[in-house]
Amino acid sequence: MKRDPRTILLTLWRCLKLTCPACGKASIVGRPFNVNERCAACGVIFKREEGFFVGAIMANVIATEATILIAYFVCLFLISNEQTMLTILFIVGVTFPLFFYHHSWALWLGMDHLIEGLPYSKTNNQNRQDLHD
Repeated sequence: MKRDPRTILLTLWRCLKLTCPACGKASIVGRPFNVNERCAACGVIFKREEGFFVGAIMANVIATEATILIAYFVCLFLISNEQTMLTILFIVGVTFPLFFYHHSWALWLGMDHLIEGLPYSKTNNQNRQDLHD
């Protein structure tokens, strides 16, 4: 797979849109907090072996911690009441990981696609050939 800057940016853009990192045609999200088994358009397998998405969960935790830290420093300069500051930080700490959940999974899939390529379903080999032609 080519890893030029254009391909990397295209893959990241597809991940931010929550679409397949390989083809960009189908959504990776089936319903809230559930990733599809595979791409409906190209047959790339999204759900892999157990433990594959531990990295996505870790990325979500790290992004949440960074967001809370940024919110804390913003609150230090703007808010003098500690109770209000703690309330804001609590709300950020609870809501951010919920909103970032699917994006962390999509970015993890995108990184895997860029590094080693996502596996294709055996039933969709023809779709795979069509995409690469």
